[in-house]
Amino acid sequence: MEEIIPKVARELIKAELTDDKFLRHTRKCNNEIYITDAASSPNIMQEIGRLREIAFRSAGGGTGKAVDIDQYDTMEPPCKQLFVWDPQEEEILGGYRYILGEEIKFTRPGVPRIATAHMFNFSEKFINDYLPYTIELGRSFVTLEYQSSRAGTKGIFALDNLWDGLGALVVKHHQIKYLFGKVTMYPSYSIEGRNMILYFLHKYFPDKEHLVWPENPLRTNIDEAKMQEIFHYGNFKEDYMALNAGVRSMGTNIPPLVNAYMGLSPTMRMFGTAINDEFGDVEESGILITIDDIFEEKRNRHISTYSENDTK
Repeated sequence: MEEIIPKVARELIKAELTDDKFLRHTRKCNNEIYITDAASSPNIMQEIGRLREIAFRSAGGGTGKAVDIDQYDTMEPPCKQLFVWDPQEEEILGGYRYILGEEIKFTRPGVPRIATAHMFNFSEKFINDYLPYTIELGRSFVTLEYQSSRAGTKGIFALDNLWDGLGALVVKHHQIKYLFGKVTMYPSYSIEGRNMILYFLHKYFPDKEHLVWPENPLRTNIDEAKMQEIFHYGNFKEDYMALNAGVRSMGTNIPPLVNAYMGLSPTMRMFGTAINDEFGDVEESGILITIDDIFEEKRNRHISTYSENDTK
């Protein structure tokens, strides 16, 4: 495990926060969202890589390297870095990286050059009918100091701020129909709680078209009879309440990003779970969101609030 690099000087970061990289203001907390990449903002990329590694290590994952920057950050064309900047504290609060489907290249036929490809296989239908109209999302993080409500309002709304950024992407790129990515469960998480969450996701968000599947599926030993007994209500709302109560009884919570995605669209698809052996053996579940099916309340909050006339 390498020692994480020192904090990048604020003046170096601020020098790279140019107007052409500005995306929008956040709805809450008056923060700013920017988009950049490793080549055009090397100092910001270093700080994002530092903050990612700190956040992921604290949860039991991470690369183990001094900074979390990989080939997908630096390839050509690279993944873009979407991040939230707090102009008052002069800190990066969190980020995503992403690549547009139309920019994705292939390492060989049927194998796109994206981070998900080393764990998941893709059907011909997904490659032809979905991927070109998809944004692949990855490396979602909230800076460690802002993951707790102890950070005040800024901490509570850090993930919400990030989703303002995703909403703006959907508006800017009209051709995009889907959001494709992963949700992560860490080895430290309760196995029984994890099994409940995965069972629930498979029950309510199945991949009926068999679009994507894990190369080496996670072996869960889920007790089907027990799960059917827990989730017996026959509707999402009551079964979700049972899930939430069950997980809480184990002294933990449903991971925030899992919760957020479940509340985004009723037609989300869950593609199974794989072990990411390049990232601390975390368990990653592939998901797909159809943008047209996003709940109106979420659309009004994160998408409709974006204006291309928003300036710094």
